[in-house]
Amino acid sequence: MNYIEFDKKIKELDTLALLKAKGQFDRIDAITEFNQQKVLSAFIKYKVSESDLGVSTGYGYGDTGRDKLEQITALCMGAEDALIRHTFMSGTHTLTVVLFGILRPSDRVLVLTGRPYDTITGVFGIDEKTDGSLKDFGIEYNQIDLKSDGLPDIKAIKEELKSKKYKMAYIQRSRGYSLRPSLTVDMIGELVSAVREVSKDTVVMVDNCYGEFVETREPCEVGADLVAGSLIKNMGGGIAPTGGYIAGKKKYVEMCANRMSAPGVGREIGATLGVNRELYMGLFAAPHTVGEALKTAVYSAALFSALGYKVSPEYNEYRADIIQSIVLGDSKTLIAFCKGMQSGAPVDSHLTPEPWDMSGYTDKVIMAAGSFTLGASIELSADAPLREPFAVWMQGGLNFHSAKAGVLLALKSMIENNTIKGDKI
Repeated sequence: MNYIEFDKKIKELDTLALLKAKGQFDRIDAITEFNQQKVLSAFIKYKVSESDLGVSTGYGYGDTGRDKLEQITALCMGAEDALIRHTFMSGTHTLTVVLFGILRPSDRVLVLTGRPYDTITGVFGIDEKTDGSLKDFGIEYNQIDLKSDGLPDIKAIKEELKSKKYKMAYIQRSRGYSLRPSLTVDMIGELVSAVREVSKDTVVMVDNCYGEFVETREPCEVGADLVAGSLIKNMGGGIAPTGGYIAGKKKYVEMCANRMSAPGVGREIGATLGVNRELYMGLFAAPHTVGEALKTAVYSAALFSALGYKVSPEYNEYRADIIQSIVLGDSKTLIAFCKGMQSGAPVDSHLTPEPWDMSGYTDKVIMAAGSFTLGASIELSADAPLREPFAVWMQGGLNFHSAKAGVLLALKSMIENNTIKGDKI
């Protein structure tokens, strides 16, 4: 018995996509097993016990469970030290703590990967002097645009670093709302080497959102000084209800801790209020959940490329994050896709997403996100700004089989709304 009905043509496309994706699925399973054993061994090394999952209140002094989780996070990220807290409200907030923790008035920051993601532009103060931005504090922003192939321009990066003294080199691993390739850990290593060659004292910071546990190494293992990300993306495993993490060299993590709370207090305070159990469970589940999200992305690429849509990455390409972009070509198709995916969500499937002016974005944005945790990008979701080339960026999937149904419902919605052109189906 099928509880969700699809017509014969969609079922045929489903079968074809699964066959094409099988080889990549095997590769993903190998990476998942490696990373799952890495996380398990960290839990065993630090002797996690029931008492670590308990509650602290007030200042949170002496919360050994919180402190132990940070040691585990550091080990999993290949770093000297880490902060992992539910009090980080989003990935953008976490990145902001890093930026303000390290940079001082009159410092310079150089973004090596072109214009950053929409929500962080206000933090830098790129387009205008946003109240409270880095620009407002006298911190100079510059960026090196990507080459025509979407990869970093290492020659231009070196030339710029030679011309001025930069306190920080900032790398965005994921593609954001662009079609450029996401950066592999190997490529991040090349960027780190390029920076070190010219400017040994420049702090290399990586926005690691969407990239954790996608490969068998993390950016700190190839020389990055700091990484940061959100717990409602990869690192929370679909269980953490909120939060973020920072990992890297101990001296820089301490600087971030002083910004997170207060100078001289740093990491010593911060009540966990009973969230420890979910944060531990989320980190433990993260490698497997990331693997399910990667399978969903590969499957989606195989399905929609068979229909003639441009996808990035291709289903058989090497992946550096969980994001899959599909160029749909016009707003009507984009909206139909998101409405269909929302209809396959476990939460709020009865609601209809509409484009709206979302805080932090320059264009109207539509989001399909029927998730247990509001805004959790590790759960199946799809979103896009309504602008050329009308691509959708989808990510997540707590389990592949449910996520696959959501993807097929997106296709079904496109068919029912007569948005698939010509003889594509």
